[in-house]
Amino acid sequence: MNLKRKKVLVTGSEGFIGSHLTEKLVKLGAEVTALVQYNSFNNWGWIDTFDKNIRDSINVVTGDVREYDGMKRIINGQDVVFHLAALIAIPYSYLSPMAYVKTNVEGTTNVLEACREYNVEKVVHTSTSETYGTALYVPIDEKHPMQGQSPYSASKIGADKIAESFYRSFNLPVATIRPFNTYGPRQSARAVIPTIISQILSGKKQIKLGSLTPTRDFNYVKDTADAFIKVAECDKTVGQVLNAGSNNEISIGDLASKICDIIDKKVDIICDDERLRPEKSEVNRLWADNTKIKELTGWNPKYTLDDGLKETIDWIKCNMKYFKTDIYNV
Repeated sequence: MNLKRKKVLVTGSEGFIGSHLTEKLVKLGAEVTALVQYNSFNNWGWIDTFDKNIRDSINVVTGDVREYDGMKRIINGQDVVFHLAALIAIPYSYLSPMAYVKTNVEGTTNVLEACREYNVEKVVHTSTSETYGTALYVPIDEKHPMQGQSPYSASKIGADKIAESFYRSFNLPVATIRPFNTYGPRQSARAVIPTIISQILSGKKQIKLGSLTPTRDFNYVKDTADAFIKVAECDKTVGQVLNAGSNNEISIGDLASKICDIIDKKVDIICDDERLRPEKSEVNRLWADNTKIKELTGWNPKYTLDDGLKETIDWIKCNMKYFKTDIYNV
């Protein structure tokens, strides 16, 4: 499928990954509708920061994936739907599990049902590596069991299974992309990389993190956005789940040390009890096997971790106003 001139909807377009994907789709020549969550301030999130030429090329609509009639209205007439809207913060899922069910499970069901009603040509549903839980083997391929180690991951497992059921039951042309840990410009301070960088750049001599021993497979956001595009364009991805990862892992402690070296600052790195997950909820190891997405779509990450971190550091330096380094961002 060539996305040029296709009518494309992005849910969660105002967020971190969604905003990068929305920009890329505009540059590809798609007719982009960007769904942002309704708010009384008419705030479009990161879309408000776009270059005017790009922003003016987007049809921005407000709504809420939890509301089915609104999804029908917005999805009617679309050719392709990228579904990214979700609640994603793991710590907050401990405080409000039902909110995650309503947004991630019920919201996804609303989107898929509307796509089915209006015969959307392709749906790309967004999963997460957190659905795997702590690796039972590495690297993690798409056959790895799913483990609900947090209310967030459980809600995403539910959403993934709803997407699978719509493919199997109704032949909806849906593909599920499962990004591993994405980072880069525009990521919120609740995530580990901007937490580390912003604390160092604020002049702190001691930075607070959660557990330092878990490993993660980090992917630069521009590579992740490319993966979404490749999955949408490839007809062979219908009915499939595809990992989008780098096929590398690094511990949080080693990551923090690497960032300190790049910035050329010496700081003490401490484990803060407030930031620890419950013991049985911590995901201790994530490392992606990306063979399947490479073979089906030809996608391959272009950014090394060092290159992506340097771009991220440069962006955060210019945007420290978005980071409250004196509080723990749940």
